[in-house]
Amino acid sequence: MYLKHLSLTNFRSLTRLDIELPRRVVLLVGSNAQGKTSVLEAIYFLAAFTSLQTHVDRQIVNFHEAKNPLAVTRLTADYQRGKIKQRIEARLILEPSGVNGQRLRKEILQNGVKKQASDVMGNFNAVIFVPQMSQIIEGEPDERRRYLNLALAQTVPTYARLLSDYHQALTQRNALLKALYERSGDANQLQVWDEALVRLGAQIILHRIQAVQEIERFASRIHHELTRGTEVLRLAYEPSYDPLPKPEMQLGLKLDTPIDRSGLKLGEIQDGFLSRLKSLRSEEISRGVTTIGPHRDDLRFIINRADVSDYGSRGQMRTTLLALKLAEVEWMQERTGEWPVILLDEVMAELDINRRADLLKYVGKSEQVLFTTTDLSLFTPEFVEQAEIWDVSGGVVTPRK
Repeated sequence: MYLKHLSLTNFRSLTRLDIELPRRVVLLVGSNAQGKTSVLEAIYFLAAFTSLQTHVDRQIVNFHEAKNPLAVTRLTADYQRGKIKQRIEARLILEPSGVNGQRLRKEILQNGVKKQASDVMGNFNAVIFVPQMSQIIEGEPDERRRYLNLALAQTVPTYARLLSDYHQALTQRNALLKALYERSGDANQLQVWDEALVRLGAQIILHRIQAVQEIERFASRIHHELTRGTEVLRLAYEPSYDPLPKPEMQLGLKLDTPIDRSGLKLGEIQDGFLSRLKSLRSEEISRGVTTIGPHRDDLRFIINRADVSDYGSRGQMRTTLLALKLAEVEWMQERTGEWPVILLDEVMAELDINRRADLLKYVGKSEQVLFTTTDLSLFTPEFVEQAEIWDVSGGVVTPRK
């Protein structure tokens, strides 16, 4: 899979960009705050329909354009997936609402047909690496859940819709729990939402079990190579509702204990999840919130039996994150049969000379890679010679001749 043409209007500092992309490495070169990262962010937005820089979509609308009563940000990409040429388009429309207010409306088009974002995700795939992604390792659990959700939504066609439906059911169930606490009533009203939560949540848990196991297989190998065999990386999925029964008389397992959930069936997860919700019903009514489920899952990274977020050095965190993102690329290719577009923001400056060489070796297998950099000397002369170079200044992208 590779991008052939990219068109942007009023996306952050890029008021207008219309450019053909080569089927090889592109190096975006320029000083800081010139728009390099915005190009990568725009491409990733067309894969995930969300930004890695912000959770608020209106913040990616060009600042000056957003001052107008009606403001439109438009992103369009022509790309090749296998032998099929396709087009994907996203529009963010700020329009008048109420008295001196604005609301944001998002439109997604696949080959000219308007669709829901959850139905389009996975048609165009991209993996992005930006420095802020260290939060996946050292941040709160919601950062790790977001990572898993975005990766799965691009590789499992039904996952984005499944996740959306789950959160709708969760919202309804939480509203009912709060009402039961405040005004009493028949607790059996929860049954319909329990069943919806279990039906959807069990599928999410099963997808996450499989994904973490598969990504770990790649990440462990890559990390072992990056550390020259001195460290062993393991990914530990921690579901809020754990469908794997604990051994009798055992309160819990240590974090560094490998747990194999791969043999679990969907029906087993659903039955156990429903039973657990029923046992927690009184507690959840008193708290007014659903206390277990995929919305409270976590993912931990273990190196040599120690949690990286608690005990890892900055270098270990960077290496773990690099191994994770490179593993995501290989996992996505294995799952979909297509290499995703790889987007790397200032990653070379974060690595020593050996890690840079390793990274260039790994990305060389893919069809299309875009790097941003302030310094071309971080790349080998041979690599630069084979790449296409774009200069970025003041929101203007200019390919070098």
